[in-house]
Amino acid sequence: MAAKVEIYTWSTCPFCIRAKALLTKKSVEFTEYCIDGDNEAREIMAKRAQGRRSLPQIFINDQPMGGCDDLYSLDSMGKLDPLLATPAA
Repeated sequence: MAAKVEIYTWSTCPFCIRAKALLTKKSVEFTEYCIDGDNEAREIMAKRAQGRRSLPQIFINDQPMGGCDDLYSLDSMGKLDPLLATPAA
């Protein structure tokens, strides 16, 4: 079983597209919440992301991971794959 991965996006956001591309390259199944213009959804996301309002916001097993740069940083440090392999509790 794999990790539960969720990503909040804006449809035209280049950072969102890059983050999804990395997850797709790694064959990760993820749930995408495209929140274009949905302020209520953005508030929910910000609450989950410890106040962060920038997009994308990525969650692995309900833990906030940050945005696109954070995801690529975890990958370059070799820390992303172990997180993705950890099943949700």
